[in-house]
Amino acid sequence: MTRSEEYSMADQIRPLQPGEPAPSFALAAANLEGTISLADLRGRPFLIGFFRGLHCPFCRRQVEQLAGLHPALRSAGIETVAVINTPVDRARLYFRHRPTPVTLLCDPDCRTHRAFGVPRGEFLPEGSSERPEWPHRATMAQFEAARINPAGVFPEPLQPMEANVVLNASDGFELVEADKAILADHGTQLVGHFLVDATGIVGWAQIEARDGPNGLCTFPAAAQILAAAKNLGR
Repeated sequence: MTRSEEYSMADQIRPLQPGEPAPSFALAAANLEGTISLADLRGRPFLIGFFRGLHCPFCRRQVEQLAGLHPALRSAGIETVAVINTPVDRARLYFRHRPTPVTLLCDPDCRTHRAFGVPRGEFLPEGSSERPEWPHRATMAQFEAARINPAGVFPEPLQPMEANVVLNASDGFELVEADKAILADHGTQLVGHFLVDATGIVGWAQIEARDGPNGLCTFPAAAQILAAAKNLGR
Protein backbone atom coordinates (compact mmCIF):
# COMPACT_ATOMS: atom_id res chain seq x y z
CA MET A 1 0.00 0.00 0.00
CA THR A 2 1.36 3.41 -0.96
CA ARG A 3 1.34 6.42 1.36
CA SER A 4 -1.25 8.16 -0.85
CA GLU A 5 -3.51 5.10 -0.55
CA GLU A 6 -3.10 5.22 3.23
CA TYR A 7 -4.20 8.86 3.25
CA SER A 8 -7.17 7.97 1.05
CA MET A 9 -8.22 5.28 3.51
CA ALA A 10 -7.80 7.67 6.42
CA ASP A 11 -10.06 10.20 4.65
CA GLN A 12 -12.81 7.59 4.51
CA ILE A 13 -12.93 7.22 8.29
CA ARG A 14 -15.95 9.16 9.50
CA PRO A 15 -17.17 8.93 13.09
CA LEU A 16 -20.61 7.42 13.49
CA GLN A 17 -23.26 10.07 13.97
CA PRO A 18 -26.46 10.12 16.04
CA GLY A 19 -29.12 8.06 14.33
CA GLU A 20 -26.68 5.53 12.85
CA PRO A 21 -26.48 1.90 14.03
CA ALA A 22 -23.51 0.74 16.08
CA PRO A 23 -21.45 -1.90 14.25
CA SER A 24 -21.30 -5.46 15.48
CA PHE A 25 -18.26 -6.43 17.52
CA ALA A 26 -17.03 -9.14 19.86
CA LEU A 27 -13.98 -8.40 22.00
CA ALA A 28 -12.09 -10.18 24.77
CA ALA A 29 -12.87 -8.78 28.20
CA ALA A 30 -10.05 -7.87 30.58
CA ASN A 31 -12.10 -7.90 33.77
CA LEU A 32 -14.76 -10.48 32.88
CA GLU A 33 -14.65 -13.99 31.48
CA GLY A 34 -14.84 -14.55 27.75
CA THR A 35 -15.91 -12.00 25.20
CA ILE A 36 -18.50 -9.24 25.11
CA SER A 37 -20.37 -8.44 21.92
CA LEU A 38 -22.82 -5.83 20.72
CA ALA A 39 -25.48 -8.54 20.93
CA ASP A 40 -24.66 -9.01 24.63
CA LEU A 41 -25.20 -5.30 25.25
CA ARG A 42 -28.31 -4.90 23.14
CA GLY A 43 -31.48 -4.27 25.13
CA ARG A 44 -29.97 -1.62 27.39
CA PRO A 45 -28.22 1.65 26.58
CA PHE A 46 -24.47 1.95 27.06
CA LEU A 47 -21.64 4.43 26.87
CA ILE A 48 -18.62 3.07 25.03
CA GLY A 49 -15.24 4.81 25.03
CA PHE A 50 -12.42 3.93 22.63
CA PHE A 51 -8.93 4.65 23.95
CA ARG A 52 -5.29 4.20 23.22
CA GLY A 53 -3.53 1.47 25.14
CA LEU A 54 -1.99 1.42 28.59
CA HIS A 55 1.05 3.26 27.22
CA CYS A 56 -1.11 6.43 27.23
CA PRO A 57 -1.33 7.92 30.75
CA PHE A 58 -4.23 10.14 29.73
CA CYS A 59 -6.24 7.11 28.63
CA ARG A 60 -5.50 5.32 31.88
CA ARG A 61 -6.89 8.37 33.66
CA GLN A 62 -9.96 8.46 31.45
CA VAL A 63 -10.82 4.88 32.34
CA GLU A 64 -10.68 6.01 35.98
CA GLN A 65 -12.93 8.95 35.10
CA LEU A 66 -15.45 6.60 33.53
CA ALA A 67 -15.32 4.49 36.67
CA GLY A 68 -16.22 7.62 38.63
CA LEU A 69 -19.24 8.16 36.38
CA HIS A 70 -20.30 4.53 36.56
CA PRO A 71 -22.68 4.90 39.56
CA ALA A 72 -24.53 7.86 38.01
CA LEU A 73 -24.79 6.16 34.63
CA ARG A 74 -25.86 2.87 36.20
CA SER A 75 -28.60 4.66 38.13
CA ALA A 76 -29.80 6.04 34.78
CA GLY A 77 -29.85 2.50 33.37
CA ILE A 78 -26.75 2.98 31.23
CA GLU A 79 -23.86 0.51 31.15
CA THR A 80 -20.27 1.75 30.81
CA VAL A 81 -17.79 0.08 28.45
CA ALA A 82 -14.18 0.96 27.64
CA VAL A 83 -12.14 -0.43 24.74
CA ILE A 84 -8.34 -0.14 24.90
CA ASN A 85 -5.89 -1.25 22.24
CA THR A 86 -3.78 -3.31 24.62
CA PRO A 87 -3.48 -7.12 24.39
CA VAL A 88 -5.84 -8.81 26.79
CA ASP A 89 -3.18 -10.61 28.86
CA ARG A 90 -1.35 -7.33 29.48
CA ALA A 91 -4.60 -5.55 30.34
CA ARG A 92 -5.71 -8.30 32.73
CA LEU A 93 -2.43 -8.09 34.61
CA TYR A 94 -2.63 -4.30 34.94
CA PHE A 95 -6.29 -4.14 35.99
CA ARG A 96 -5.95 -7.06 38.38
CA HIS A 97 -4.19 -4.57 40.63
CA ARG A 98 -6.37 -1.61 39.62
CA PRO A 99 -9.91 -3.01 39.42
CA THR A 100 -12.57 -1.00 37.65
CA PRO A 101 -16.36 -1.38 37.51
CA VAL A 102 -16.24 -0.40 33.84
CA THR A 103 -16.59 -3.32 31.43
CA LEU A 104 -13.11 -3.32 29.92
CA LEU A 105 -12.58 -4.77 26.44
CA CYS A 106 -9.37 -5.20 24.44
CA ASP A 107 -8.82 -4.50 20.75
CA PRO A 108 -5.06 -4.34 20.10
CA ASP A 109 -5.65 -3.93 16.35
CA CYS A 110 -8.07 -0.97 16.74
CA ARG A 111 -10.56 -2.67 14.43
CA THR A 112 -13.51 -1.59 16.56
CA HIS A 113 -12.12 1.94 16.81
CA ARG A 114 -12.18 2.06 13.00
CA ALA A 115 -15.63 0.46 12.78
CA PHE A 116 -17.03 3.29 14.92
CA GLY A 117 -15.07 5.75 12.79
CA VAL A 118 -12.64 6.94 15.44
CA PRO A 119 -9.81 8.43 13.35
CA ARG A 120 -6.09 8.24 13.82
CA GLY A 121 -3.55 10.85 12.87
CA GLU A 122 -1.72 10.46 9.55
CA PHE A 123 1.35 12.55 8.77
CA LEU A 124 2.18 13.93 5.34
CA PRO A 125 5.68 13.21 4.05
CA GLU A 126 8.16 16.03 4.54
CA GLY A 127 7.94 18.46 1.63
CA SER A 128 4.48 17.25 0.56
CA SER A 129 2.42 19.75 -1.44
CA GLU A 130 -0.86 18.30 -0.14
CA ARG A 131 -3.00 20.58 1.97
CA PRO A 132 -2.90 19.56 5.67
CA GLU A 133 -6.23 18.49 7.11
CA TRP A 134 -6.13 17.43 10.75
CA PRO A 135 -6.09 14.62 11.70
CA HIS A 136 -6.12 12.74 8.40
CA ARG A 137 -3.28 14.64 6.72
CA ALA A 138 -1.33 16.47 9.41
CA THR A 139 2.20 17.77 9.22
CA MET A 140 4.81 16.73 11.74
CA ALA A 141 5.47 20.42 12.40
CA GLN A 142 1.79 20.89 13.25
CA PHE A 143 1.97 18.09 15.79
CA GLU A 144 5.29 19.17 17.25
CA ALA A 145 3.97 22.70 17.77
CA ALA A 146 1.00 21.44 19.82
CA ARG A 147 0.90 22.19 23.53
CA ILE A 148 -1.55 20.53 25.92
CA ASN A 149 -2.47 20.81 29.56
CA PRO A 150 -5.74 18.92 30.10
CA ALA A 151 -7.36 19.68 33.45
CA GLY A 152 -4.32 21.77 34.37
CA VAL A 153 -2.23 18.76 35.38
CA PHE A 154 1.05 20.51 34.42
CA PRO A 155 2.48 23.85 35.59
CA GLU A 156 2.46 24.88 31.93
CA PRO A 157 1.36 23.29 28.62
CA LEU A 158 3.66 20.60 27.21
CA GLN A 159 4.19 19.00 23.83
CA PRO A 160 1.98 15.85 23.78
CA MET A 161 4.81 13.30 23.63
CA GLU A 162 6.67 15.11 26.41
CA ALA A 163 3.46 15.17 28.44
CA ASN A 164 3.17 11.38 28.11
CA VAL A 165 6.74 10.87 29.33
CA VAL A 166 6.23 13.18 32.30
CA LEU A 167 2.99 11.53 33.41
CA ASN A 168 4.27 7.99 32.97
CA ALA A 169 7.29 8.88 35.11
CA SER A 170 5.01 10.49 37.69
CA ASP A 171 2.85 7.34 37.76
CA GLY A 172 5.87 5.05 37.98
CA PHE A 173 4.56 3.35 34.84
CA GLU A 174 7.15 1.53 32.74
CA LEU A 175 6.21 0.41 29.25
CA VAL A 176 6.70 -3.32 28.64
CA GLU A 177 7.32 -4.75 25.18
CA ALA A 178 3.59 -5.16 24.52
CA ASP A 179 3.02 -1.46 25.30
CA LYS A 180 5.92 -0.41 23.08
CA ALA A 181 4.58 -2.49 20.19
CA ILE A 182 1.13 -0.92 20.47
CA LEU A 183 2.65 2.55 20.70
CA ALA A 184 4.68 1.89 17.55
CA ASP A 185 1.70 0.57 15.60
CA HIS A 186 -1.12 2.77 16.92
CA GLY A 187 0.48 5.75 18.63
CA THR A 188 -1.58 8.26 16.62
CA GLN A 189 -4.94 6.66 17.37
CA LEU A 190 -7.47 9.19 18.63
CA VAL A 191 -10.09 8.68 21.33
CA GLY A 192 -13.85 8.63 20.93
CA HIS A 193 -16.98 8.23 23.03
CA PHE A 194 -20.42 7.06 21.89
CA LEU A 195 -23.74 6.68 23.67
CA VAL A 196 -25.77 3.85 22.18
CA ASP A 197 -29.44 3.31 22.95
CA ALA A 198 -31.13 0.01 23.81
CA THR A 199 -31.82 -0.73 20.14
CA GLY A 200 -28.16 -0.26 19.12
CA ILE A 201 -28.52 3.23 17.63
CA VAL A 202 -25.91 5.93 18.35
CA GLY A 203 -27.44 8.82 20.27
CA TRP A 204 -24.34 10.94 20.94
CA ALA A 205 -20.73 10.98 19.75
CA GLN A 206 -17.58 12.83 20.78
CA ILE A 207 -14.14 12.64 19.17
CA GLU A 208 -10.90 13.84 20.73
CA ALA A 209 -9.10 16.86 19.24
CA ARG A 210 -11.59 17.56 16.46
CA ASP A 211 -10.28 21.12 16.08
CA GLY A 212 -6.56 20.38 16.11
CA PRO A 213 -3.71 18.80 18.07
CA ASN A 214 -3.95 21.31 20.92
CA GLY A 215 -7.08 19.40 21.92
CA LEU A 216 -5.28 16.08 22.29
CA CYS A 217 -5.81 14.21 25.56
CA THR A 218 -8.74 16.46 26.51
CA PHE A 219 -11.77 14.35 27.26
CA PRO A 220 -15.45 15.26 27.65
CA ALA A 221 -16.45 16.67 31.01
CA ALA A 222 -18.57 14.53 33.29
CA ALA A 223 -21.41 17.06 33.01
CA GLN A 224 -21.34 16.76 29.22
CA ILE A 225 -21.56 12.98 29.31
CA LEU A 226 -24.32 12.94 31.92
CA ALA A 227 -26.34 15.55 30.00
CA ALA A 228 -26.05 13.47 26.83
CA ALA A 229 -27.03 10.35 28.77
CA LYS A 230 -30.12 12.11 30.15
CA ASN A 231 -31.25 12.95 26.62
CA LEU A 232 -30.52 9.51 25.17
CA GLY A 233 -33.54 8.11 23.40
CA ARG A 234 -35.55 11.33 23.50
